[in-house]
Amino acid sequence: MDFGRLITAMVTPFDNQLQIDWTQVGNIMDHLIEEQASDSLVISGTTGESPTLTEEEKLKLFEYAVTHSKGRAKIIAGTGSNDTAHSIHLSKEAEKRGVDALLLVAPYYNRPSQEGLYQHFKAIAESVRIPVMIYNVPGRTGVNIDAATTVRLSHIPNIVATKDCAGTDQLTEIVRDAAPGFLVYSGDDSAALPAMSVGAHGIVSVASHVVGNEMKQMINAFLQGNFAEAARLHGQLLPVFKGLFTFPSPAPVKAALNYKGLPVGGVRLPLIQATEEEGRYIASLFQ
Repeated sequence: MDFGRLITAMVTPFDNQLQIDWTQVGNIMDHLIEEQASDSLVISGTTGESPTLTEEEKLKLFEYAVTHSKGRAKIIAGTGSNDTAHSIHLSKEAEKRGVDALLLVAPYYNRPSQEGLYQHFKAIAESVRIPVMIYNVPGRTGVNIDAATTVRLSHIPNIVATKDCAGTDQLTEIVRDAAPGFLVYSGDDSAALPAMSVGAHGIVSVASHVVGNEMKQMINAFLQGNFAEAARLHGQLLPVFKGLFTFPSPAPVKAALNYKGLPVGGVRLPLIQATEEEGRYIASLFQ
C-alpha cells in the first residue's frame, strides 16, 4: 500500500469538557484532506493524545474516520502499546472497523531487546491482514528499533513501512537494506527534506495541520528535481516546524489550529494547553 507522501498525525478535537467533539473531528478531517493536501491520516496516534483516550473512544474514532473519509484519504489507526496482547486486541478491532492500515509504536517504558521488538511487531502483524507501519521514536519510548531490526521486519509480508525518528544515518541504512517496496517515512517535520534526500518516501507530519500545502509543494519540488526550490521552502517552513515543538505536543499545534479559527479545544492532563504567552508565540509564527 502507498500511503502517499504527506501523512498527517491528526489531533483529536475536544469540547470544553475535554470530551471528543465529533463535529470538529469531521471538520478537521475535511480541512486536512481538502485544504492541506494530506494523503493519509493517522487516527489516535501520539498527536491524537492516544495515551489519554479510552479504548471505546479509539474504536469510535476509527469507525468515524473510515466513514467520514469516504476513501478521500487512507486511514491509519494507532493501535500500538507496550502490551503485545492488548495491541493485538486493539488492532483486530480496528481492522473490523475498516481502517486501511495500522501504526504500531515501539513498546515504551519496558524497553525490550531487539529480539523482543521483532517478536512484538511480528505477533501483531500476523494477527491481522491489513498493512502495518512500525513507528520508531526513541525520544518518547526509551528504546530504538535498530536499522537491522527494521530491515528484518520489512520481510514480514504486511509490515510495509516505518515512521522513523532516529536520524538520517539510520534512515539511510533502512532505505538501503529493506525489502523491495518497503516505505520509509520521517517522523520529524524538520527532517522531512533531508530524509527524502537519502531515499525516504515522505513524512508523517504534525505541521501539516497548518502548512500542509507548503509541505506538499516542498515535496513536489524535490521530486521534480528542483532542489533549490525545495531547500528554499524548507528554510521558510523551519520556524513553524521548530515552533510547534517548543512545548509538549500536541498543545502547540492545537493552539495554532485554534488561532486559525479551527476550534480543537485543549489537551487532557498530564498535558496542559498553551499559556497566553505561548499562544502569542504560536500566533507569531503565522503573522
